[in-house]
Amino acid sequence: MKFYKAFIPQTSEKIMAKKSIKVGLKTYNISYEIINPKAQISVLILHGWGASKQIMKKAFGNVFDEFKQIYIDLPGFGESEIFSPLNTKDYANIVKKFIKTLPQAPDIVLGHSFGGKIATLLEPKFLVLLSSSGIVVKKRLWVRFKIALFKFLKPLGFSKFYRLFASKDVSGMSRVMYETLKNVVDENFYQNYKNLECKTLIFWGKSDKATPLTSGQTIHEIVKDSKFYPLDGDHFFFLLHAKFIADEIKNELKSQSEQK
Repeated sequence: MKFYKAFIPQTSEKIMAKKSIKVGLKTYNISYEIINPKAQISVLILHGWGASKQIMKKAFGNVFDEFKQIYIDLPGFGESEIFSPLNTKDYANIVKKFIKTLPQAPDIVLGHSFGGKIATLLEPKFLVLLSSSGIVVKKRLWVRFKIALFKFLKPLGFSKFYRLFASKDVSGMSRVMYETLKNVVDENFYQNYKNLECKTLIFWGKSDKATPLTSGQTIHEIVKDSKFYPLDGDHFFFLLHAKFIADEIKNELKSQSEQK
């Protein structure tokens, strides 16, 4: 791949549409947007929990102008549908089917938080993680008590009062999305990260409370071919550092090209 040639800014063409993605017996209408569809190098960008493609486009739309940028709304977020509770593997299978509808697989997969977990399951050539989830952190005692109490009451028919046990973060969330959140929030991806063999760049917010900096350090330690960049900011630090992140990705691509 001729990376230098690809680093010529492209015209800002856009494709906004929906694709019907069939997985098993269900068909998901996935909302997506492609910027610079004629660019040679492509990056698939996955948002985190509770977000959508819009926040990722806001961050990276003007700093990846040399790349074909593929933004999607994951099922249950933005303009994409969800029918029943999913786990991260389910999301990855849906995204894999989406990728198969593209002319070619993306050269780079970038994922923020929950999107980072999904990205690890896509077998990317080049992975970029932004405050990725999946390293289980011990919960506070009160949170553990609420979870245990809910599990005890659920078989007795009190599951309809799930909102009483949910955190403020899930207020207004549908039952399907709440069940999906329960499926994914405590998934342990330690082994998934350890098994990664692709080039991986890891960027993290130093003040991140949703996925603490220690999680990023752990991922860096166990991913064989990785670089780690702690940056100022919280869980959405990338909104402040998009250009730096993009420049480091481009530098890595150039370095790989020079080594060939």
